[in-house]
Amino acid sequence: MLHMVKKYENFLDMVIYQIYPKSFKDTNGDGIGDIQGIIEKLDYLQDLGVNAIWLCPCYKSPGHDNGYDISDYRCIAPEYGTMEDMYCLIAEMRKRGMKLIMDLVPNHTSNEHEWFIRSRKGEEKYRDYYYWFDKPQNDWGASFGGSAWQYDDEREQYYLHSYAVQQPDLNWTNPAVVKEIQDVINYWVNLGVDGFRIDVIDQISKNFDGQNSFGPHLHEYIHAMFGRDNVKDIFTVGECWAGDIDEIRRHIDYDRGELSTLFQFDHLEAGRVGKFTPGEKNLKKVRDKIVMWQLKLQDFGLIHSLFTDNHDNAPFISRVADDHSLRYESATCVAAMFYLLRGIPFIYQGQEIGITTSSYDSMASFNDLECFNAYQEFLKAGCTEKEALNKVNFGSRDNARRPFAWDNSRYAGFSTHEPWLPIASRADEINLAIDQQAEKSVFRFYRDLLRLRREEPALRRGVTDVISAEEDNFFIFTRTLDDRVFTVVCNFEQPSAIEDSKGFGSEILHNYLDRKAGNTAFRPYEIAVFVSNHQ
Repeated sequence: MLHMVKKYENFLDMVIYQIYPKSFKDTNGDGIGDIQGIIEKLDYLQDLGVNAIWLCPCYKSPGHDNGYDISDYRCIAPEYGTMEDMYCLIAEMRKRGMKLIMDLVPNHTSNEHEWFIRSRKGEEKYRDYYYWFDKPQNDWGASFGGSAWQYDDEREQYYLHSYAVQQPDLNWTNPAVVKEIQDVINYWVNLGVDGFRIDVIDQISKNFDGQNSFGPHLHEYIHAMFGRDNVKDIFTVGECWAGDIDEIRRHIDYDRGELSTLFQFDHLEAGRVGKFTPGEKNLKKVRDKIVMWQLKLQDFGLIHSLFTDNHDNAPFISRVADDHSLRYESATCVAAMFYLLRGIPFIYQGQEIGITTSSYDSMASFNDLECFNAYQEFLKAGCTEKEALNKVNFGSRDNARRPFAWDNSRYAGFSTHEPWLPIASRADEINLAIDQQAEKSVFRFYRDLLRLRREEPALRRGVTDVISAEEDNFFIFTRTLDDRVFTVVCNFEQPSAIEDSKGFGSEILHNYLDRKAGNTAFRPYEIAVFVSNHQ
């Protein structure tokens, strides 16, 4: 039985667009995206159907992890603009009724942050802002390779870094650190920010005798951030690799409003074996994962985060569907099977034009520390240079971070200068200008789908029921509110005959342009949406 907490209901009206600012739009000709570029494209996003933006880190940073190594939480990096630009962005979004979600990185800072500089000197106030020990406390490895423990010559101790060496982990057992992060949250909320996406929130509480996540004080720390009266009603979404619903409910108490939702990543593993090795392309596996979470979260009155792409993963349709001859059909099928479910849609920049993974013949076309480290590991494991490069092409985060292709002019309309990272290898073929003019336009489908969702309360607040069976080569689900029932049919790789579709009601949306109403034969990646009323 659904028992939605009223506080969260308005969040179901949100459609959030994730912007990687370095690669969205450059307005000053330096090859790097900027805040003014975001302001310039607000009307485009509003036309798409977006009413909230999640902005990846644009704080001051030396850039060892593309902005997730923050050296000043209260200062905009000069390559993106100024604080005056940020004030302007917030004001322009307010005019359009749009919300701003900032990225919050509470697990670690840059080693160039004042806190770390003073901590490594042993200054009394900052001595315990980070985890310092005379020797490594365990055998944890860093996510970007190597040990998570780094010896510091100045302090003559080891510090913990769960990611790059330049990203020391904050010590949340120190109340002063908790207060610092609370002050950062207050600062941005007071400026008009509407919420936060919290980076690796499950890691802020450590268990040094176990794993580097879901430590014993996680709930306490989350409550310290977002259970306070001045911020408890803002929108929050946590990046959290929770394995099951019981773990989520044990560590994150939604009833107390500490988080609005979180990201579940199980479905992202479809189509690959590990991050850099292709696997079987199979949308059934994707369906099964999202159905599990959709129904479990619904049963507990929790909100599902609906997403396929982000800044940390290469484009989804290249892993799970046909990104060449049936690219439009694949992109629109995936959009329907996710964004018509109950939850909050998150759209990553470029999804709305069907971006795909790039392919390059040199590591010079990449920038990310993670893929450089992985490339060296592949060579050490016996891969040839070509084999190692193929793996990087498949899984590199850079293929999600390449500059947005606005048109097919030089530098894809992103900039008048050579971009900081080479544009997508298929940008001449896949860009907004071409897509908007195409007969089969991914953008127009996204706009129509989001308009339908916005206009129909059942597609936002309705109960989800799954009609298809596990063995089916398709996904059929309903969304019901009061007497209004929407039935969504998403066929997968092989043609299917779905006789039951004759009774689903009036057809109101489809992705095959030549589809005839009442047709029970569904082609690869064909979708149709029906509406009916209970008698």
